[in-house]
Amino acid sequence: MSVQVILMERIEKLGQMGDVVAVKPGFARNYLLPQGKAVRASDANLKEFEAKRAQLEAENLEKKKEADRVATDLEGLGVVIIRAASETGQLYGSVNARDISAAITEAGVTIARNQVLMEKPVKTLGIFDFRVKLHPEVIVTVKVNVAQSQEEAEAQAERVARGEDAVITEAEQAAREIAEEAEAQAAAIAEAAAEMASGDTAEALKDAAEEAKEIVEEVREDTEDETGDETADEAGDENKG
Repeated sequence: MSVQVILMERIEKLGQMGDVVAVKPGFARNYLLPQGKAVRASDANLKEFEAKRAQLEAENLEKKKEADRVATDLEGLGVVIIRAASETGQLYGSVNARDISAAITEAGVTIARNQVLMEKPVKTLGIFDFRVKLHPEVIVTVKVNVAQSQEEAEAQAERVARGEDAVITEAEQAAREIAEEAEAQAAAIAEAAAEMASGDTAEALKDAAEEAKEIVEEVREDTEDETGDETADEAGDENKG
């Protein structure tokens, strides 16, 4: 069963202003009609719409121009939202449309909560793309950087720019630091061997240094694997809970 309505503005995946479309009664009753996005397709409403079509189209054009202007201000905008989180990057709470609209507004462009299109709240640290609806025909994308501090937000942005994952958990960071320190020590041994020794002794020490590097690499890989397993286990425990 469906009802016919006249669209008073463009509705994504449904139609343009003035189109007569069939929709489910609940969608019309709970969304389209109360928000003024459509009217029932009666003969009287059709005549009234046609009489006002030119005026409505002119008003819509002005609104679109204003939306295009705001879209220019939002182009390339990224906002930072600071939240506390666990060692695995899970937020203590969440980031919702209200938080995002407030951050964008604070950045200088006034946005209402219902203009932020998001299916579910953000519950982890990271960088996310969200669409902001300025007009039925004008939608822009804004980057939202959720971090525990401004410094961490900058680090996340730099990692993403390099094509890496935005978030590195504390356990992963510790593992990286250990591996980097061991690698630096191995490099120092190799350099010292080259400077201090000669002949076969130098080659032997150099080979030993190379072996040390290989061991360091194996340790790094094992540590990363274990960190990944722990993170997966924690995520599984949370899902069970």
